[in-house]
Amino acid sequence: MTTIAWVDGGLVDPDGRYISLLDHGFVVGDGVFETCELLEGEPFALTRHLARLRTSAVGLGIAPPDDAVVRAAVADVSRAWNAAEPGVVARLRITWTAGLGPLGSDRHDGPGTLAVAASAVAHHGETRVHVVPWTRNERGALAGLKTTSYGENALALARARAHGAGEAIFGNTRGELCEGTGTNVFLEDSDGLLTPPLSSGALAGVTRALVLEWAADAGIPVREETVPLSAIHTAQHVALTSSTRGISPVAAVDGERREPGPLTLAMGELFPVKQRENLDP
Repeated sequence: MTTIAWVDGGLVDPDGRYISLLDHGFVVGDGVFETCELLEGEPFALTRHLARLRTSAVGLGIAPPDDAVVRAAVADVSRAWNAAEPGVVARLRITWTAGLGPLGSDRHDGPGTLAVAASAVAHHGETRVHVVPWTRNERGALAGLKTTSYGENALALARARAHGAGEAIFGNTRGELCEGTGTNVFLEDSDGLLTPPLSSGALAGVTRALVLEWAADAGIPVREETVPLSAIHTAQHVALTSSTRGISPVAAVDGERREPGPLTLAMGELFPVKQRENLDP
């Protein structure tokens, strides 16, 4: 699989070793990241992703990266990807860490570490989800931040795989529906599409926001609404959103089949059209 990598100043061999043993992102997961698609040679919704990267860094208490430097790195990776894999849609990941630090939770005040990489987007196929027994803490220090502290997500996704599913779904400490490991959740009922509010602890997904905006513009009923976790088991139609899948219907919840909802299908057709109308909405 082709991978294009950029670390702290330039393109590098993706098989090389460039991150220090003492980088705080490696030591304690002290960093933030963003993932976007490379479509038609350009990163989709890059401005929104960089705004959220800055928000996550500030929320984590680390200095955000220089926007111009990140954009230049993304441009380098995009050009190299398009030369190596022209026409192939890629996943582009931007990672920013606190930089060098001690072997503990304290931080140094040195510069952060920036890495950008691209590889082909895997086909998601039929999406099945499994509701895990663990909760998101909607009042936690990392609530709403896209950090590299992903051990909880890795564990939840492994459990979902063991149950024949491709995504794990979390509730929060109040017993409300929250989010997936790398997705936002939408339910479809007779009143339209709904997704949990950000007060649930869910990440403010870029695709989630665009679905809310574009559905409203198209006259598709859509709303944010607090619902119990059990709603995902009783909803007739369920969908997921993320930067590499747009909006896609869920085929099964804990083994129980679900059919795609008509509004989900309508948004699934509209989303790629809107994407190509404006690659940086």
